[in-house]
Amino acid sequence: SRCLCEQKILQQTFRVWRERWTVSRERQLSLRADSHYRHLLHNLIFRAWRAYVCQQQGKRNRYYVAESHAKKQKLLRTWQHWLIYVDVQRTKQRMQAVALAFRERTHLCISWAVWRRRCCQICTGRKMNILALQHWAQSLQFRAWLQWRDLYLKSQNDKQKETRAVAHHMHGELKRCMEAWLEYVNICREKKRQNELAQEHHQVKVIRQCFSGWHLSWECRRRVHAHQKDLEKLSARITLWRVFARWKYVILCVEETLRCELAEKHHRHHLLVLKKFWNCWKSCL
Repeated sequence: SRCLCEQKILQQTFRVWRERWTVSRERQLSLRADSHYRHLLHNLIFRAWRAYVCQQQGKRNRYYVAESHAKKQKLLRTWQHWLIYVDVQRTKQRMQAVALAFRERTHLCISWAVWRRRCCQICTGRKMNILALQHWAQSLQFRAWLQWRDLYLKSQNDKQKETRAVAHHMHGELKRCMEAWLEYVNICREKKRQNELAQEHHQVKVIRQCFSGWHLSWECRRRVHAHQKDLEKLSARITLWRVFARWKYVILCVEETLRCELAEKHHRHHLLVLKKFWNCWKSCL
């Protein structure tokens, strides 16, 4: 009974320890999975933020480049107009000086009219040349701007496609990781259930073995007690028969002496028999 009680206590202690160990193990695994999932989310957020920062930086750089280019173009146009204006003013001044000198020299209206007509033609030609150059420069700028816009839109589309592809790939990786983690959790739960069933089966088997051993030992003790009772009855009968035989043998002797001696011998013999059967019973037990 003490051994069975100790085995029960050990089994209960082992079961409680195993349940606590399993719970702690599952908690550690869940904490690791949560930390891994948070790390993946932080990594995705950092990559998206870095891509957004790079995109914003590229936009700002392109805006600064476009703004500086526009300022340079405006400054170039202003400088060209100013140069043309200065050249025209100088030409006008020279023409006026020549006209005044010619007028002072010739005082001829015809010559003045011819010169003025030619001067107007020259001014008109210069103005037409200037307008043609301006139109050509504007057309070149417009073509360059169209090419730059096409390249910018193409680069933006490529970057958006790359961003979508990276996001799709990360989403697929995250989905596969979650599926693998769920499969691992299901496997752990199944293993835990199988271990519990095996442990319950082992406990039932141990209890049956202990009960069968205890039943066998109890049956053996019962048989030993029954045999001991039979032996005691047989010993009593043998002792009575011997006492009766001795009493018949010494009946002619003195009754009191014989009774004392028979009583003493009977007592001693009874003690010896009891000692003998006691030793036999102890050895059998």
